[in-house]
Amino acid sequence: MARIGFVGLGNMGGPMARNLLKAGHEVAGFDLSPEALAGFAAAGGTRAASAAEAATGAEFVITMLPAGRHVRDAWLGAGGQGGGMAAATAPTAILIDCSTIDVATAREVAAAAGRPMLDAPVSGGTMGAEGATLTFMVGGPDDAYAAATPILSAMGRSLVHCGGAGAGQAAKACNNMMLAANMIVTAEAFVLAEKLGLTHQALFDVASKSSGQSWALTSYCPVPGPVPASPANRDYKPGFATALMAKDLGLAQDAAATAGAVTPLGAEALALYRRFLEAGNGDVDFSGIIGMLRSLTDR
Repeated sequence: MARIGFVGLGNMGGPMARNLLKAGHEVAGFDLSPEALAGFAAAGGTRAASAAEAATGAEFVITMLPAGRHVRDAWLGAGGQGGGMAAATAPTAILIDCSTIDVATAREVAAAAGRPMLDAPVSGGTMGAEGATLTFMVGGPDDAYAAATPILSAMGRSLVHCGGAGAGQAAKACNNMMLAANMIVTAEAFVLAEKLGLTHQALFDVASKSSGQSWALTSYCPVPGPVPASPANRDYKPGFATALMAKDLGLAQDAAATAGAVTPLGAEALALYRRFLEAGNGDVDFSGIIGMLRSLTDR
């Protein structure tokens, strides 16, 4: 079993670290939240006093942090000026960042870390993190990916090596842009069905077996009933929060601007999710946008 350092024990990182413990790995963890650290320790993890302490002596070091600046500072020191976690690791350690950040920062940190590094953002939300059913989209060297595969497999069900440094973040940005647009049009279809006197179940039964089928419909249906596990059945408790979806859509639009790609539906999805966010729905599951679409329809 491996010695692992894990930094960022929040809603996603906490259950991911616990799954590593369940798999028999020795995990030292750090988080700025005393509550998160306490929960990790209660599951059998070793508390570290700092991120650098969590990384020291570890064969694999994993971060799950909010944004690119946090990732840069954690690995490379404040402002990227040195003294971060990367310097505290052994030269043979494999560094894994599971945060969702911009492609440019992922490539910058990988180039400066001085250790083999993977960007490995995830899809599957808190349910996937709890159930170890996440999908990992991974960028980085082939040999580091091969070595890290057993570690990632303890936290997820599907691993895809997408290419070199930053490729995992690129795949995540594209995937979540698709998901957001799919969810919006799926929600619009249910609102239209309501206006036309069609039941939720009838639309689901047709669309789930025909050309309207999508993951947003069959795994994460935005109305209660047809998919019992979807957040719609829990008053839209996330799941995957609207604030996170808006963040990811912003990253996708930044990447599109940098690459010179035209993404009009992605841009409109961002505008709608920012509108939903600004109405105070940051902690609501992103499928809850159906409520805003209903209110717009009823005006």
